[in-house]
Amino acid sequence: MANRLRVWVYSRDTDGRVPVTSTRYSLNKMKLASKIPWYPWVIKGEVGGYTLEYKGDLTFVTVRGAGHEVPSYEPLRSLALIKHFLDGKPLRMVPPQE
Repeated sequence: MANRLRVWVYSRDTDGRVPVTSTRYSLNKMKLASKIPWYPWVIKGEVGGYTLEYKGDLTFVTVRGAGHEVPSYEPLRSLALIKHFLDGKPLRMVPPQE
């Protein structure tokens, strides 16, 4: 991060080996300020998970419905995560309700 590299850390919400709570605990130890608070991201009209963006180009992403090996549980959500990271774009927020 000090070298201006984008860093994304992700967790799966049904992963018993590396649960979201453990990842959040580890990230909280870094004491980073948040840039954009928690928001749900969507893929094909469904919530794909939740995202928290920190100052310093670190993003924490959860993948809804995925276990330890994301592509085998949620291939479409996994592809969206990789594509957005490689494109340098944040995951899409849920549009506001009218």
